Amino acid sequence: MSQKICVKPLNLPAKKMIQKLSMDDLNRISPDEFRRSQKVPVIAVLENVRSAYNVGSVFRTADAFLIEAIYITGYTCTPPHKEIKKTALGAEDTVEWKHFANAVDAIAALKQNDYKVFAVEQVVNSLMLQEVAFTSSEKVAVVFGNEVSGVEVETIKLCDGCIEIPQFGTKHSLNIATAAGVVLWEITKPRKYPLKFE
Repeated sequence: MSQKICVKPLNLPAKKMIQKLSMDDLNRISPDEFRRSQKVPVIAVLENVRSAYNVGSVFRTADAFLIEAIYITGYTCTPPHKEIKKTALGAEDTVEWKHFANAVDAIAALKQNDYKVFAVEQVVNSLMLQEVAFTSSEKVAVVFGNEVSGVEVETIKLCDGCIEIPQFGTKHSLNIATAAGVVLWEITKPRKYPLKFE
């Protein structure tokens, strides 16, 4: 026998007019101003990422958070590429990038320039993302791996540590573009915006 449940109407405030902001309202910097602006000392390293759409999404995130560069390694595709262009929406033209034959070479270059390098991977003793605290001037690089196999074990061995995104559902991983958005935001949010133009 079903029971009727009485639900009282909510006393919601009167609806306000919603107006989306235009591009002019957002007051975005131009691509030229982006190139001349001071960047956050963070570099995203993409290791053998199969999907060009994912690569394009990381470019767009890198542009949004004003990170220094993207290092592309292995068989990860590079601009110009139509699928990168489709998701990057022009960020492939604003964000600095370099290609390396492999992640080993990219990490060597980063360490030579005093970057701390972290793989975004689930390993024993990984650091939970919310517990990692970088200073605003600290130079940090984060390695994002292949959509299926993640960051290579040999690459992990070269890193200063591993960062893990806490997850509470039935899946054990996030799409690389989603993971990059989460990690890059957490690392860049302590920085002071807007940064200066050079």
